Amino acid sequence: MIIEIIRIILRFLMLVSIQVLVLNNIQLGGYLNPFLYVMFILMLPVRLPKAVLLLTAMFTGLIIDMFTNTMGMHAAACLFMAYLRPGWLRILAPRDGYETDAVPSVKRYGFQWFVVYAAVMVFAHHFVLFYIEVFRFSEFFSTFLRIVLSSLVTLLLIMLSQYLFTRPEDRTK
Repeated sequence: MIIEIIRIILRFLMLVSIQVLVLNNIQLGGYLNPFLYVMFILMLPVRLPKAVLLLTAMFTGLIIDMFTNTMGMHAAACLFMAYLRPGWLRILAPRDGYETDAVPSVKRYGFQWFVVYAAVMVFAHHFVLFYIEVFRFSEFFSTFLRIVLSSLVTLLLIMLSQYLFTRPEDRTK
């Protein structure tokens, strides 16, 4: 239990650091904004109580907001994603259900399952984030294009990190 908490904290620190120090400084024409930090919320344990999940998402979003000066936009998007997560996990649940210590990952549930899970969650996060940022529908289609492109880049980074940070002996299982 303690080891799992330490892993979660280290994952949080690593993803937030990468986001703040590297990804926030990449300017790709305003249409590609990768937000790798959402992987932290995606990879929280499945059986995490809802209140803890929502508080963790809120804290994560507020930390990113603090570094990007976005006044709660990331917190709102993270909360929305965390709110949707238990229902989406129920829909995607394996026939036998989830194990008690299950953490969503490519290693545990396979490539296709993880892509479907992550794609919907990332899209929901980006949808809320970018429409709160714009806060008008006059730029609906350009904002929607930003959402789609940023979601694809974020999903690509998440999938790459799933394979890069998996130990070789774990890939064979």
